[in-house]
Amino acid sequence: MRSWLKVLVLSTLMSLGLTAYAQLRVDISGTGAQQYPVAIADFSGDSAGSQISEIIRADLTRTGQFRLISTAASTLTYTTPIAYDEWRTRGADFLAYGTVTRSGDGRLEIKYRLADTVKRGTLDEITIVGNDKELRRMAHQVADRIYEKITGIRGVFSTRIAYVLKRGKTYELQIADADGQNPQVALRSGEPIISPAWSPDGSRLAYVSFESGKPVVYVHQLATSKRFPVANYKGNNSAPAWSPDGNTLAVVLTRDGLSQIYLVGANDGSNLRRLTRSPLIDTEPTFSPDGRSIYFTSDRSGSPQIYQVGLDGGEPRRITFNGSYNISPRVSPDGKTLLTVTRRDGSFRVASLNLANGTETLLTQGRDDQSPSFAPNGMQVLYAAVQGGRSVLAGVSSDGRVRQTLSVLNGEIREPTWGPFTNK
Repeated sequence: MRSWLKVLVLSTLMSLGLTAYAQLRVDISGTGAQQYPVAIADFSGDSAGSQISEIIRADLTRTGQFRLISTAASTLTYTTPIAYDEWRTRGADFLAYGTVTRSGDGRLEIKYRLADTVKRGTLDEITIVGNDKELRRMAHQVADRIYEKITGIRGVFSTRIAYVLKRGKTYELQIADADGQNPQVALRSGEPIISPAWSPDGSRLAYVSFESGKPVVYVHQLATSKRFPVANYKGNNSAPAWSPDGNTLAVVLTRDGLSQIYLVGANDGSNLRRLTRSPLIDTEPTFSPDGRSIYFTSDRSGSPQIYQVGLDGGEPRRITFNGSYNISPRVSPDGKTLLTVTRRDGSFRVASLNLANGTETLLTQGRDDQSPSFAPNGMQVLYAAVQGGRSVLAGVSSDGRVRQTLSVLNGEIREPTWGPFTNK
């Protein structure tokens, strides 16, 4: 195994440090190129209304794209006539407000409206029903609607993230809301878990487990917690990546020698087919959004760089040329941008590469930034960073202007991956 690949694998395993159950604390810096002035009033009625409003405000603030206007000394209900001139004078182009009521069986009903104070009318409205356990989900759903109605881009607040952490000698694969709250354990093991990857519909996770004494690729059904191995060949089985239709996994196997990329059926591991044939290392595959090709890391040029190859095989095409070290490719949902981890001046940073013109932008400024993952709307990037000697989850807007740190109190987390949009 080449030294750079050893470093990649070992750094992943060694960085899984001690942690404890805790909600994530979010620190934000920077602002977007455009900030929309919006007021989020406390939802009236049930006492849960103020909590719902706070979640919505926090969601919008994290993007750096909104400037929150104070709603102090204002009492609004879902049926309150809106004084558009007053809110325009306060500086709000948009005003979100509503009412929360509780039925006899304890269920919450949120009635929400979004007013456009410039056009002097209602921009959006909806009624959402759920129980107390679904409060955060409902609030995220309202925030998603506000984000989309104002920006024209689908919001990601209702999506989920997955990451690996280690508690003592126990490894956990955890799933949380996009803001890092409400963490749930999907898998607990006494052996390392690495490389989690979401299925396109968000119902399954593929990952690598060392429970059998070697790396094996599993597919895990989240609703039932049932799982099965899809790649358990001699040698190493690693780096699963889903095809856009969810039927195929690209995996890295050493069954025929050095690490090479293969395709297997995602449902049962059948129809094994070798995709790359190189005398050197090919690893870290990721599908293009159209499912016709795969980007991957290879040292066939003498140093690790990113290549692209069609699913029908053929000669891979080199993609990265900036610097002597580029790994961990991830493609934006629109297929126009490629994320990589690049080494510059001894530091590992997340870079964004425009695939049309080759322009590169360094998105992060840390010493050891790893595992980048696009939000499903392409507007934000989640990654693992080291700050103050400990691993944390971090985020950056796709233009690099807004940065956030999601840190676990008294603990460390690694290997983040952002889940897809779902219809739930």
